[in-house]
Amino acid sequence: MSKYCFPRILFASVLCLLFSGCSSLIDSFLLPEPELSAEDLFETANDAMRDQNYALSISNFTKLKENYPFSPYVMEAELSLADAYYLDSDWLMAVEAYKEFEVMHPKHSAMPYVLYQIGLSSMKTYTSVDRPPTLIHEAISYFIRLRESFPGDEYAEKSEEQIKQCRRTLAEYEVHMADFFFRIKRYRSAWMRYKNVIAEYRDIEDLYNYSLIQSSAAYAMQVEDEAEENRKAREGGLYEFFKWL
Repeated sequence: MSKYCFPRILFASVLCLLFSGCSSLIDSFLLPEPELSAEDLFETANDAMRDQNYALSISNFTKLKENYPFSPYVMEAELSLADAYYLDSDWLMAVEAYKEFEVMHPKHSAMPYVLYQIGLSSMKTYTSVDRPPTLIHEAISYFIRLRESFPGDEYAEKSEEQIKQCRRTLAEYEVHMADFFFRIKRYRSAWMRYKNVIAEYRDIEDLYNYSLIQSSAAYAMQVEDEAEENRKAREGGLYEFFKWL
């Protein structure tokens, strides 16, 4: 045997051992993971929900919807996906997911719950009194619809308290804006906002009484400012008149 032959045989043997020993590692990188069945995705997502791993739950419910659109698990997965977004405090995505379920399954027995959750999720998007309460108005519309469509349902009864809270939020926003206009001496705008609270939110006693007092103050300041402006206009006119003479 040539002196060069043995090292080559040894090198080839080592390579064979390396490749045979690492085949499983190579396969794990090169071969795709086996696709989970609809049932497996559904069970894995539910397990993740119980463990409060909402990101994993959302991922698996979404895969189930996309990969198995005709599976019998899809309908429940769609509602559970909305719940997962809600429990993960992703209120806007929860609103979208519940609305999608409402459109796809309008006759589902869970509709009172779905309408309630749309309203509740919309409420929770509002986190600061200095932001326009657009979704609060939407929340009220869903709670009212729930109350009118499913009278006597437990969620319809729960919606009454949420409507009260929404109305307080709207009243607080109006007062906040009125106070802002008052501070920057735009008294007419402040007066109009306080008047709106007085007209629309008589049931919210503390804000109603506050607005009564503040509207009077804003109106008085507005009258005073207008009188001052008229005086200046008159004096300016007289000055111009005598200047012309």
